[in-house]
Amino acid sequence: MSIDTTAAARVQDLSGTYNLDPSHSRIGFVTRHAMIAKVRGAFNDVTGTASINGADPAASSLEVTIQTASVDTRDANRDGHLASPDFFDAATFPSITFVGTGFDITADDTVLVTGDLTIKGITKSVTIPFEFGGVATDPFGKSRAGFEGQIVVNRKDWGLTWNAALETGGVLVADKVTLELEVSAVKAA
Repeated sequence: MSIDTTAAARVQDLSGTYNLDPSHSRIGFVTRHAMIAKVRGAFNDVTGTASINGADPAASSLEVTIQTASVDTRDANRDGHLASPDFFDAATFPSITFVGTGFDITADDTVLVTGDLTIKGITKSVTIPFEFGGVATDPFGKSRAGFEGQIVVNRKDWGLTWNAALETGGVLVADKVTLELEVSAVKAA
């Protein structure tokens, strides 16, 4: 069965309510470890809903919830440390949230999403540039929209301050973290 990709070639043509498909999306991050290598991770338990109005972006909304304890860096010890009070403190702060507050379509395939990112009870406004990948009808008749975004943040802005000094100078974990967002969303209405 073929996939129809003819609908909504421009983000301005997109409308409706979409639910994040966690099995086809990745909400991840990458940062430097020991100043020499990158470590990547993701969150495996994520939900989100967007009400999109491409013709009137101000009428759009977005809410995403990430279960903090679902952090996955492919190393159980590191994941446990990230979920501990040294980092995310998942027992006290079980979720990370992002609530969209502004949407600016800057090109046929680009939208800037501004929103409140809350981690460990600290809320900061961030603007994430997203590239619109288009819309496709999957083999099950579901309409899907795809978006990819990326932003660099300073983890200390959200109280993620733990670190360890290295004998050779520098620190174990970099302050700058790149958030990587690869989203497939299924149209609900």
